[in-house]
Amino acid sequence: MKTKLYFTAIMLLGSMAISNAQAQNTECVTNLSIYTEHVKVKNYDAAYTPWKMVYETCPGLNRANFIYGERILKDKIKKSSGAEKEGFINDLLGLYDASMVHFPKKTKMADVIIDKVLMKYDNKMISDDEIYSMLGKAFTEDKGNFKNPKALYLYFSSLVDLHGAGKKELQEVFDVYDDVTEKIEEENGKLTDRITKLLPKEEANTLTSKEKKQLKAATKNSESYGKIAGSIDSKLGKLADCGNLIPLYQKSFDAKKNDVTWVKRAVGRMFNKECTDDPMFKKLFEAQLALDPSADAYVYGGTLKSKAGDTKGAVADFDKALGLETDAKKRSKIAYKVATIYRRGSKGTARKYAQKAIDANPSNGKAYLLIANLYATSANQCGSTTFEKRAIYWKAAEMARKAGRVDPSLSSRANKSAASYAAKAPTKEMIFTEGKSGQTITFSCWVGGSVKVPSI
Repeated sequence: MKTKLYFTAIMLLGSMAISNAQAQNTECVTNLSIYTEHVKVKNYDAAYTPWKMVYETCPGLNRANFIYGERILKDKIKKSSGAEKEGFINDLLGLYDASMVHFPKKTKMADVIIDKVLMKYDNKMISDDEIYSMLGKAFTEDKGNFKNPKALYLYFSSLVDLHGAGKKELQEVFDVYDDVTEKIEEENGKLTDRITKLLPKEEANTLTSKEKKQLKAATKNSESYGKIAGSIDSKLGKLADCGNLIPLYQKSFDAKKNDVTWVKRAVGRMFNKECTDDPMFKKLFEAQLALDPSADAYVYGGTLKSKAGDTKGAVADFDKALGLETDAKKRSKIAYKVATIYRRGSKGTARKYAQKAIDANPSNGKAYLLIANLYATSANQCGSTTFEKRAIYWKAAEMARKAGRVDPSLSSRANKSAASYAAKAPTKEMIFTEGKSGQTITFSCWVGGSVKVPSI
């Protein structure tokens, strides 16, 4: 039996690094094989003793000591309580640290710190100061590997709580908010790019089994980022209202006016919170224009011209912004910003720019949601009968559903919007009474196009 177990272990070690000295310890190799077999069938109690022997005697023998060791200790933590549970938690925290010592090339610093913080947080063993300090180190020193949605939220949430306790300045809250939301957008962008490539194959029913798994995983992870982004916005809450932003920027302007990152973020935040009527917005915009006359600056300039009644000048600035930006995703964001400016005025123009946003980035779900809203708020202008007017909601619902498909991070919001619109569309009874089943309704208003009535 020992011979069989020994050769099983040798096969397992084939794909992992082994310390020559430790590999010569046949007792370690034998126990390695024993506990790996137990872990495979989730018999963690039986795996604990042989694993502990190998981990303490030959920690660098095989990465299984850490990968399987984590599972074994988490099982112990789950089944224990009191001092015994705390002991297993400390063992696991030590294991995370040791993984960086014995397998530094295969262990990511951000992952280790995040694992430690989450374990402590879930067991109420950590303060906001420690959460923020530890996750701040991971985010600043290993940002590329900081992808855990829950950790991103905790990093920001702990800072907001520290600000509430008078320990952190409001400016730091805004700085970290920008850093975290940019990270979420970056990671979600990678996921939606993958989804956009796979959706046509899904619709054509030509996905391979591997691609189905990729689409499912990307969709699930995107949804997670969407939930966390919403939680982060809720946590920020009224701290980012105009009443807080304006005095903060007035106070900091002279010291920060040459800091292009600070200026651009300040202008962007005031724009997003619709604080553009205040003179401080113009002051910040002019500072950005002097420091970095980029595409975004012309969007803000166009906004000011639009508010002043200079429609022609505003359109010129908006189009210049789109012409200056060469990055497709950034151009999509700019077009979307312009679309939001026009949504309360010219719905047709708003849709034109929203479509430009989609053309530049087919994953821009916000643009689809905006178009859906434009359609839904035009019901009374699109049709001569009640049935025709309500038919526009089918078109709005479809656009909302599209938003959730191309960007699952918006799925919760998109599904709610689609359900709301669908509820306002003609009922089955109305379709039957009007005799419209399966017919096509054409819209003569600015929306144009048509929609097919569901068959009943």
